[in-house]
Amino acid sequence: MAMVSQDELLEARGDLAGQVMMMWELIKGPVIVPLVTFGVYVCLTMSLMLFMERLYMGIVIILVKLFWKKPEKRYKYEPIPDDVEFGSSNFPLILIQIPMYNEKEVYKISIGAACNLSWPADRLVIQVLDDSTDPVIKEMVEVECQRWAGKGVNITYQIRENRVGYKAGALKEGLKRSYVKDCEFVAIFDADFRPEPDFLRRAIPFLVHNPEIALIQARWRFVNADECLMTRMQEMSLDYHFTVEQEVGSSTHAFFGFNGTAGVWRIAAINEAGGWKDRTTVEDMDLAVRASLRGWKFLYLGDLQAKSELPSTFKAFRFQQHRWSCGPANLFRKMVMEIVRNKKVRFWKKVYVIYSFFLVRKIVAHMVTFIFYCVVLPLTILIPEVEVPLWGSVYIPSIITILNSVGTPRSIHLLFYWILFENVMSLHRTKATLIGLLEAGRVNEWVVTEKLGDAVKNKSNAKDKQPSNTTTKNAVKKLRSKLIERMNFLELGFAVFLFICGCVDFMHGKYSYYIYLFLQSITFFIVGFGYVGTII
Repeated sequence: MAMVSQDELLEARGDLAGQVMMMWELIKGPVIVPLVTFGVYVCLTMSLMLFMERLYMGIVIILVKLFWKKPEKRYKYEPIPDDVEFGSSNFPLILIQIPMYNEKEVYKISIGAACNLSWPADRLVIQVLDDSTDPVIKEMVEVECQRWAGKGVNITYQIRENRVGYKAGALKEGLKRSYVKDCEFVAIFDADFRPEPDFLRRAIPFLVHNPEIALIQARWRFVNADECLMTRMQEMSLDYHFTVEQEVGSSTHAFFGFNGTAGVWRIAAINEAGGWKDRTTVEDMDLAVRASLRGWKFLYLGDLQAKSELPSTFKAFRFQQHRWSCGPANLFRKMVMEIVRNKKVRFWKKVYVIYSFFLVRKIVAHMVTFIFYCVVLPLTILIPEVEVPLWGSVYIPSIITILNSVGTPRSIHLLFYWILFENVMSLHRTKATLIGLLEAGRVNEWVVTEKLGDAVKNKSNAKDKQPSNTTTKNAVKKLRSKLIERMNFLELGFAVFLFICGCVDFMHGKYSYYIYLFLQSITFFIVGFGYVGTII
């Protein structure tokens, strides 16, 4: 009887599987195939948009490098001389703002760099805007400010009762102080930034001699780019952003997005644009777009650089990318009609801001990377009735990738790893972009990017000094407690999906997509299990 029951059970299971397959065949033709086909066409359209944008910027940057005049020739530029007779009166009064939040590892870096700027001491006001919630850290920052004040530096330690508006709120509050009213320009540096001593002497003359310029943006350099493979990947992406995107925007339309730090603003332009607003998580871009719509010009100086720190833990990087992807999409939703209706800027600048700056770079670039290469293309393996032309699946992505590599020639050998990692990150960027466009749950989530400074090195030295048995016990405890915390189940789910698609393509495919699918699946698994970035 038991054997009969087992046979009946197997037969029932077979019938269930058969029914599922029958249902699949019934809905595949009229529903699934048209949906995936539509997805392919949409993705190919977005790929072409991104390709044309990258090609346009590639051509422009070549023309800029070969034929454009340098900023010193395009604009009036004359260094501000030291005058023995009149002292420092010919130097404008500059405000330095350093916003920070629980920056235990790096707070001394930016304060020290700001205090060492080569500028007359009586023409410089340094504001440390500390929103820290940890009383120990607040005390440490205040003591550091008092130490520099004791050396004759005009530095003020500023705190607020709450964190309303986050960074935008702190910057806005800082500009309200009575001692700021005589300042003409404000330089902003995040807590991990360290400008060179001559930063102001090289940037301010452009603002002094060109009253139409509102912003000078410097290029970021990274002190920990070689810390791990993840920081190298970030360096590649950000170097392209500065080398190409910022340079093209500055040279063609005198517009680009303010990067939030390592820049100098004309305070009159900030006030005319309506000041700092906290309606999105990209208050810097918000201010830049509003100032540009009022006719102000921006200038990017690629040879003016400030060192900074890249997030080296995956958790910190993921939160940063959420903010950087969600904010622009949300800002686009809020400002697109304001840009369309604006009458102060010319038509082609509006087209550039709406189509190129926002739509293609901030929305399409994220969505096509994830939806096409991690969803639609793998689905065509499971649904062979839908085909993707090789020009869309291979040739265009290859050209886009090569164009993206110009920013960091030293890392060109890491290009393939960069593609795989960017595809993984596009999952989070796409999710954040949709949240921004739809103004969904985490649209205003602000998590300050964690900076480690020398914490990892110091921690390693401390471990070396501990007895080996204590170290082993602590390591086992931490491994157990952090194993689940490190796991990213969304990435693991996509890793399994891509692996299944790779197996199907290996057995039945004709374009050898399985090579890419297996490698991409491995990358998703690595990130899913948390083995990426610095593990602390």
